[in-house]
Amino acid sequence: MLMGGPSFWIHQVGGLPRARPALPGPTEVDVAIVGAGYTGLWTALYLKRADPSLRICILEAEVAGFGASGRNGGWAQGDLAGSREGYAKGPGGRDAVVRMLREMRATVDEMASRIDELGIDCDWVRGGNVQVAVSAPQEARLRAHVEHDRAWGSGEDDLRLLSADEAAARIAVDGVRAGTYSPHCARIQPAKLAFGLAAAVERLGVPIYEGTRVTEILPRLARTERGDVRADWVVRATEGYSARLPGLRRSVLPMNSSMIVTEPLPDDVWAAIGWGRMETLLEAAHAYVYLQRTADGRIAIGGRGWPYRFGSRTDSAGETRGETAAQLRATLVRLFPQVAEARVDHAWEGVLGVPRDWAVSVGGDRASGLAWAGCYVGEGVAAANLSGRILRDVILDVRDGDLRSLPIVDRVAKGWEPEPLRWLSVHGLYALYRRADAAELRTGRTSRLAQLADVVTGKPH
Repeated sequence: MLMGGPSFWIHQVGGLPRARPALPGPTEVDVAIVGAGYTGLWTALYLKRADPSLRICILEAEVAGFGASGRNGGWAQGDLAGSREGYAKGPGGRDAVVRMLREMRATVDEMASRIDELGIDCDWVRGGNVQVAVSAPQEARLRAHVEHDRAWGSGEDDLRLLSADEAAARIAVDGVRAGTYSPHCARIQPAKLAFGLAAAVERLGVPIYEGTRVTEILPRLARTERGDVRADWVVRATEGYSARLPGLRRSVLPMNSSMIVTEPLPDDVWAAIGWGRMETLLEAAHAYVYLQRTADGRIAIGGRGWPYRFGSRTDSAGETRGETAAQLRATLVRLFPQVAEARVDHAWEGVLGVPRDWAVSVGGDRASGLAWAGCYVGEGVAAANLSGRILRDVILDVRDGDLRSLPIVDRVAKGWEPEPLRWLSVHGLYALYRRADAAELRTGRTSRLAQLADVVTGKPH
């Protein structure tokens, strides 16, 4: 089994591409974007298309797509992290949240159009998302989730409850009791999308300076080891890696998420499992796992594993713990006993950005020229596209349309607690979640441990 490297997705396309040239020296541009992941790349693409005269550059510490954009679970999901009730406390209230939900669902269509137009082959299949319950408490949560979604204006076409037979007919998860289905999700190959976007941005004339680590972001200035970049706007698009920058260690917590992928499964196994429509898959557990059927017939499964490194440290190599890989394999076999003999070909991990209020934030300050987007809490593939369009409108001061009035714009969360409270909070949260899940599977009764974890950490669940 290959560990790290930094992900199966990158390994599948032949490894990291040859690095682009680094920043040649001090530079002046109109817009400097820090980070060549999905957020930075979509922002550059939408800005350059809206105003081809803009001088834009992207500054990347490694290579484009090296971070979370090349390591994630491959879901382009029309939803956002964070509490809808929390978003509704901001300007616009409930109506703004309902509008934001519609915009996120439309973002899946927007991505499909742009990916097709740009000719990016990223294994895109809009099969929707299936969430399954394999215990009575999980089933109760799914039913409550559908009722909650209805209360926010969603209809049967957005999310519907599935019986056990209906869920199993789609994906034969062992012991499934019920499920939900939403059409607002597509499966992708993450590295193919990241590399394809980088190439598209370059074709528009936007240079991506790789091997160029930004050491500090200041008003209208990005300091790098290779010289200062002065710009009217500096966009921070560094997601979980933001904690490396001065002044941001407690603003964004870099949370780890680990994945494994099986070998290609034989036809008789797929005949037993089904999964012919390529839906993304989620179990309704507290410490949930997320899965996809890959284009070459594997199952990729991810979850939190070892969720956080002390002091907001991040790992560049993508290696995950052997214990975490074993836990993910055990969960996979519990859901699909048919794969018990299947080989695991690759294990890796990446980091995602988590703010203290667990909610997305995107915006900019014209006075300082500082803009930002992120805090996706693991749901950033589609959210990054929406963020890129919002940042386009902020920087170009576009006021027609509704994007700048969405509840995620200009949100500022309080900082995380200092260490060791930060470490204890995150590890305590997931320890309680895992204990709650084990108890629910064993007893068939709802555990209050997860509710306690949510109250203590402030995480919406």
